[in-house]
Amino acid sequence: MNASYDWLKAFVPFELTPGELRDLITSRCATVDEVIPLRADLAQIVVARVVEAKRHPNSDRLWLTKVDPGNGGIVDVVCGAPNVEEGRLYPFAAVGTRLPGGVTIERKRIRGETSAGMLCSARELGLGDEHDGIMTLDVDVPPGTPFLQALAVGDSRIVIDVAPNRPDLLSHVGIAREIAAAIGLPLTLPAIPASADGGQPTVGGVPDGERPFTVEIADGADASRYAGVEIRGVRVGPSPAWLGARLEAVGSRSINNVVDATNYVMHELGQPLHAFDADKLAGRRVVVRRARPGERLVTLDGVDRALAPEITVIADAERAQAVAGVMGGAESEVTGTTTSVFLESANFDPGRTRATRRQLNLPTDASYRFERGVDPELAPFALERAVRVIVAIAGGSVGRPIDVRPRPTPPTVIPLRVDRITALLGVPISGEEVALLLQSVAFGVASADAPGTLRVEVPSWRGDVRREIDLIEEVARLRGYDTFPDELRPFRPGTVPDAPVEVIGRRLRDALVAEGLLETRPMPFVAGGAEGYVRVTNPVAENEAYLRMGLLESLARAAEHNLARMQGNVRLFEIGTAFAPSPQPLPHEEVRVAALIMGERRPPHFTEPKPPAFDEWDAKALAETILGAAFPHRRIPLHPGEGDVLWQVHLGDELLGTVRRVRLDAPVWAGAAFGVEITLARVSAAVGGIGRGRALVPVAAEVGNGAGVDASAVRYRPLATTPAVEFDLALVVPDRLTAADVEAVIRREAGDLLERLALFDQFRGPGMAEGHRSLAWRLTFRHPERTLREKEVDARRQKLLRTLESELGVRQRG
Repeated sequence: MNASYDWLKAFVPFELTPGELRDLITSRCATVDEVIPLRADLAQIVVARVVEAKRHPNSDRLWLTKVDPGNGGIVDVVCGAPNVEEGRLYPFAAVGTRLPGGVTIERKRIRGETSAGMLCSARELGLGDEHDGIMTLDVDVPPGTPFLQALAVGDSRIVIDVAPNRPDLLSHVGIAREIAAAIGLPLTLPAIPASADGGQPTVGGVPDGERPFTVEIADGADASRYAGVEIRGVRVGPSPAWLGARLEAVGSRSINNVVDATNYVMHELGQPLHAFDADKLAGRRVVVRRARPGERLVTLDGVDRALAPEITVIADAERAQAVAGVMGGAESEVTGTTTSVFLESANFDPGRTRATRRQLNLPTDASYRFERGVDPELAPFALERAVRVIVAIAGGSVGRPIDVRPRPTPPTVIPLRVDRITALLGVPISGEEVALLLQSVAFGVASADAPGTLRVEVPSWRGDVRREIDLIEEVARLRGYDTFPDELRPFRPGTVPDAPVEVIGRRLRDALVAEGLLETRPMPFVAGGAEGYVRVTNPVAENEAYLRMGLLESLARAAEHNLARMQGNVRLFEIGTAFAPSPQPLPHEEVRVAALIMGERRPPHFTEPKPPAFDEWDAKALAETILGAAFPHRRIPLHPGEGDVLWQVHLGDELLGTVRRVRLDAPVWAGAAFGVEITLARVSAAVGGIGRGRALVPVAAEVGNGAGVDASAVRYRPLATTPAVEFDLALVVPDRLTAADVEAVIRREAGDLLERLALFDQFRGPGMAEGHRSLAWRLTFRHPERTLREKEVDARRQKLLRTLESELGVRQRG
């Protein structure tokens, strides 16, 4: 669903920025995938701070400014605006930027001084006629912030991922209804701008000698409602600017004013409509029926289509003129010569519309909405709205509307127990609060006969709400999921102790993360193919159609993925399931823990530039750590193995696991890989056989209670999704300075994009001056949202070197 920020604001007078609106919609009802500023011509403009401003020595009207554009450097800009002030923020166009008017910014000399960019006025950005001064920005953002992120400039397209059960959100009014309820503002339908002649709909009859249109629905299962009206004397032509802008904002193209009006109402209210050239409908008759054997139709996309008998069509007295709920026909298309239109607003069966769309391979905006279900009460209201838009922009007189409805649908009424809400949500919510929450999105709420029970009438557009549990979910959503406590309470998940295998897994994760390993959670599918592998009946991919026999298979593939990207230091573990054939219908399963290590034993340091590599003894020590965490009350010895198996893990006479070399498809520079895999529990048939379920049986009974880590001490940060930029900085440092002194300056000047700073080398000897030494740091920079440009990183490097030399007398080693 594409929504327009300005269009939503016409429904609800909110003061939210596009970013704030995105967050509100996502937390409220549907995920916003993207917010696209429609002023793409301002994408290169950034917010910059003027750090110095003084008079131009060769001009009374010009200023010399030093500007911080947020890339780590300072640029000189000659500015002719009288309102430039030090410390203020302004829109800035760097050299190479193309302004909306088509001018490209170049580096040039103005009255003997170099200007490397432009501080922009509103007129230069196409945001107004003011050009006497640059545009002062009253925002709290750092320099370098894209201008379009800092200010809500122009319209924005909001791309919303609407779930199939919420077709009411496939319209601006549906989204606006949620916004209005969330922030407590009224919801109103936007006014329709009048045409130059102030056209207003007038209801009249038909000309003398012509009978009115008739509508017939052959089978009520195909269409639950069909409303229509004739408009005569329309003037088909280009749409006014406001209508074209609305459609463009949601990604739709303008066709003509009549067709655009139907698309406008569809995006506004969620009701698809279709306009026929009324003079091309034979017999002034509209029939909703199944296609006849051999019947064909040329659709609006110009394709001649054969219509199967199960397809529902809109026909006149002679032939099919449209595919119901999908697309109209070319023969009755509204064109520049049309003077009379028949406007359709109907409700077609979702299942039959879906089947027709698939059979014809013809997805449309209309079919997308009909397949998910359109409000059955919306058709006449949307028809009236479309008539008002058409008459306002194309003129015409309106005939008597028709509304055929074979089977009216009674409203859905559901009893809602207030104490049931408290029991399920875990917090007490009063009946008064429940009523206010539901009424905010147009549910009707009244007291029922039974005490403590509400009688809730569901709006016609909320077909997803059918039971009491649906209403309780709606109460939780409207109240806000963040208002519920996030701690686990005994009466919510239950008082049953954690399963022994979960306790073991918690201890193992704490122990292995403490050893510096990272947890992976891959899918358990592998290429397999050899004897002993269990094939999946319906695999996700044929190249991974088998269940793995061991966890190290998955960890080995992850290690190879890292090696292919020049990452040779791998420390991974997984707690998951391995599979083997079984005489039972389901395969034999074992819950195991596996770990794989290779590469350097510890990070490089200047005291140890080349750390030793992991070896078999590290793998054995890791196995002992795993056994100590998994089975704290038992001492389980390791026995020497053979070949790639270095050690075996036995519990009595039972083999629990191995410590082994792992063979990889690895480059020549890669180190040896070692793996540990140990069984924790087996899945067996529960009491009563396979048909009664399956249970996890730990391999050792003494699992303990497993103290976990303090949740309040855990901190999380998102994984990086953009590439890092690294460079090494070797500095000549006087002995009087500590490495910490130098590092403090580096961190301060490098800014918030510095992700990691590591001291990895110290050198004294030939080539170094007396009383000096060489220290080398590795700096890692990363931007959280985009790839860093080379000139940005280079600017930060030069700035660091200048500051280090001026403040500490430290210079780069030659």
